[in-house]
Amino acid sequence: MDCRPGCGACCIAPSISSPIPGMPVINGVSKPAGVRCIQLDAANRCLIFGQPGRPAVCSSLMPSPAMCGESNAQALQFLTELERETRPN
Repeated sequence: MDCRPGCGACCIAPSISSPIPGMPVINGVSKPAGVRCIQLDAANRCLIFGQPGRPAVCSSLMPSPAMCGESNAQALQFLTELERETRPN
């Protein structure tokens, strides 16, 4: 499955602890949950896709029907819930 053009949900909903070029690491988190990644352009495309500085977690996330849903809103909802379920206590 390919990413839905213009979605960007996986670059907004989850938190990312790995360093991201252009984003400061604060309290061990480079990108907090719900915050738009600085490397996401106006068309919701990753500006560092395929580059060595892209976090491994981003490269390992593969689109799937369950995760992406039928719309960007469904993808954001799914990934936000996944973030909540996997957040350390």
